[in-house]
Amino acid sequence: AGRLLGNSAVACAVTICYHVLLMATMGWTSAEGQTDPPSIPICELYPSGDFPKGEECEYPPSKDGRSAAWRTTHEEKRVLDKANEEMWNDFRQAAEAHRQVRNYVNTWIKPGMTMIDICERLEGCSRRLIKENGLKAGLAFPTGCSINHVAAHYTPNAGDPTVLQYDDVCKIDFGTHINGRIIDCAFTVTFNPKYDRLLEAVRDATNTGIKCAGIDVRLCDVGETIQEVMESYEVEIDGKTYQVKPIRNLNGHSIGQYRIHAGKTVPIVKGGEATRMEEGEVYAIETFGSTGRGAVHDDMECSHYMKNFSVGHVPIRLPRAKHLLNVINENFGTLAFCRRWLDRQGESKYLMALKNLCDLGIIDPYPPLCDTKGSYTAQYEHTILLRPTCKEVVSRGDDY
Repeated sequence: AGRLLGNSAVACAVTICYHVLLMATMGWTSAEGQTDPPSIPICELYPSGDFPKGEECEYPPSKDGRSAAWRTTHEEKRVLDKANEEMWNDFRQAAEAHRQVRNYVNTWIKPGMTMIDICERLEGCSRRLIKENGLKAGLAFPTGCSINHVAAHYTPNAGDPTVLQYDDVCKIDFGTHINGRIIDCAFTVTFNPKYDRLLEAVRDATNTGIKCAGIDVRLCDVGETIQEVMESYEVEIDGKTYQVKPIRNLNGHSIGQYRIHAGKTVPIVKGGEATRMEEGEVYAIETFGSTGRGAVHDDMECSHYMKNFSVGHVPIRLPRAKHLLNVINENFGTLAFCRRWLDRQGESKYLMALKNLCDLGIIDPYPPLCDTKGSYTAQYEHTILLRPTCKEVVSRGDDY
């Protein structure tokens, strides 16, 4: 090499190799400037403040067959879209954090890990990438890691010994937010390929719901379309065949600022409300498929809680309950939280105070939602923006 390139060229090549090795050792990846594991906040990766857009889709044609393509070029719609650019950008920043976190999680999640370790590792990365800052930026709700017949709202409380198994079907549902603009997005993790068809059914149903959604679309029509696709799938697990059932009492929902459920529901079966989606709204389109009854009920120890968004002033007599409410207001506001997060704030012996706040209607408990034991449930979810010009699947990634 020295004879061909000269000593100075060799020295230069050695220096370059040294820096490449150093970058690899320090965890740098050249593709996006992110480290491995991810540690650089999204706002620092995109210092211009211009964050990656999600998948931009044309709205579905109206009932009379008219195309919605005119929205993309209509001057008034473009002006309206631009007027909300700051809000859309908050969603995009939170979505990019979600994408990078979930891609990272998929590199290490495996059987044998405790659910507490999984959640805390995921949340640690999420806090770094979103650059947690009080109520201005952070985690939007606790990490759901519901297993098998448990469809939603399970996250481990302190001391929970549950370990992820090879034959488990685990729903990873977590949220990020910037200025209360929430990304609600979920996927299902399995290790045994026998569940592949179940996951395919639910992913297809969610994508169908996303495709069907749009301005002036009736919510009941979205639900009917989702059910039709979901029930078209049959899965064989351990020699038994099941028709995949949508879980009829779970649904998608509109999202408001600092309000994960903003009032409208997107059913995943037919027969829902004829209310229409409207321009400027934000929705979580999520579907759940089950090999069980296709209905869930409250069960197991509660971990998820959230302040009632519309609660007014309620007199509190217990000093411990007053203190706990102050902690909740300061750290979570009207965003959902879990017991682990209260532990993280240094709170202890708070269960009686928490029960008192629930009894007064100030805080609402959200216990795990379960189908029949022995059944398997799967979930996929995306957040969509009904922009004036187009529909943006803001949380879309290369993975799903």
